[in-house]
Amino acid sequence: MANTYLAGGRRRYGWLAAGIALGLVGTNSEWAVPLAGWLFSIGLMRFTRSSGVPAGLACVGLSATATTVVHVAAAGQLGVPPILLGCLLLSLVLSLPLLADRLLFRRLSPFLGTLVFPAARVTVEFLVAAISPLGTIFGPLAATQSANLPLLQTASVTGIYGISFLMAWAAPVVNLALEHRLAWPPVRAVTLAYVSVLVSVLLGGGLRLATAATAPELVRVAGISASLAAEQRMREIDNFHTPQVLPEQKPTLRKAFAVLDDDLFARTRTEADGGARIVAWAETAAVVLGEDYPAFLRKAQELAKEKRIYLDMGVAVVLDGRPRSRDLAVLVTPEGRVASVFDKAHPVPGMEDLRPGDGVVPVTGTPYGRLAHVICFDADFPATLRTRADIMFVPANDWKGIERTHAANAVFRAVENGYSLVRQTSNGLAITVDPYGTPLARTNYFSTTQQSMVVSVPTRGTWTLYGLVGDLFAGLCAAAVAALAGVAVLRRAPYRD
Repeated sequence: MANTYLAGGRRRYGWLAAGIALGLVGTNSEWAVPLAGWLFSIGLMRFTRSSGVPAGLACVGLSATATTVVHVAAAGQLGVPPILLGCLLLSLVLSLPLLADRLLFRRLSPFLGTLVFPAARVTVEFLVAAISPLGTIFGPLAATQSANLPLLQTASVTGIYGISFLMAWAAPVVNLALEHRLAWPPVRAVTLAYVSVLVSVLLGGGLRLATAATAPELVRVAGISASLAAEQRMREIDNFHTPQVLPEQKPTLRKAFAVLDDDLFARTRTEADGGARIVAWAETAAVVLGEDYPAFLRKAQELAKEKRIYLDMGVAVVLDGRPRSRDLAVLVTPEGRVASVFDKAHPVPGMEDLRPGDGVVPVTGTPYGRLAHVICFDADFPATLRTRADIMFVPANDWKGIERTHAANAVFRAVENGYSLVRQTSNGLAITVDPYGTPLARTNYFSTTQQSMVVSVPTRGTWTLYGLVGDLFAGLCAAAVAALAGVAVLRRAPYRD
């Protein structure tokens, strides 16, 4: 390939600046701009391809670090060293695909050269999600695309990674065109290939949405969080900030927690009387001392039996000593039977002192379909959420700074696995989506006085290829990176077209 790409001098730093600026709004954050997610890698790649390898990667690494610090600060987590350090490390890891592109693209044909970056990006995103304690909350390009319903359907086949591949592929295609100064013949085949794939994906997604069967049955679900008034009364009694529970504290704590729990039981009764057949609480909506948990559970069982409802409870059980608590999701049937108990499997690093569960998601057959539940951060781990269910409950508890980010991330799990997802949230956005990611309900905890979400939910999910093959696409991308590297090594001289 004739190398006409020497964007030297100050111009390349303009591309770097553009990449950094777009990256601030092009990755998963509260101010994410979906279009920017497709564009920011173009500028960064333009810079690395016109720079020496050490200088290019150093500048991109520094820009990734700066972007990460800004995002972590906006999320209010600069004071949590494990989260800050973890995000900084991951931002550097996510810069490695640019290094792979820089090293390999000149030794491959134009078409193969454009595949290095997207395949490497997917590989790194998959490894981060599988190995790191942060899952998909940090890194995937696709995370900004949860509202793009036709594109979102790709997740039912490839998982979130197919979307990231398409987004990353845009950067080398555009850079190839810029290298050839937009001359049509040299870039025609690559451009047509990319446009054809992208258009096919969008048309296929649109067709999937258009032909989706109408749900034959719906069930009324009420998601509730404790009212702000009850939380305020609880804090006035005891704000519970000691490292561990002291015996002399327990009478006061018991009184404080009772305010919260009584409010939840009263509001559950109200929603059941209003016609809800399933009532779902937010994460740690109820708080009980360890020795009081059996009595609390009996009360919940009696209420579910009396009102003939399924009650999915988020409960914090405060323990003596360490770990400090258990974070539970408990499903009680209309017969008053405890159908399943799930311990949060993925505590937030540096923020939660919990006894983690085994991550095996319980599924309960009911007249309203197969019901399953996980807890909050668990939904950021695709492998944990890969199960056959019709309705997935995700009790959650966020904070200002991540409310939109975290809610959007859960939408991908619904499309990947073909179930409706009900995410009742305290201190964030409560959302419900159907198996295609279509929004059914949304409630903002910070802008409402009544923290509840009432919605009619399909009782049957849908089949997905991703549910069958899992992360096969990500594995194929990893194999492609290895194969492309092998071809580049065997070709000792730069490719010439």
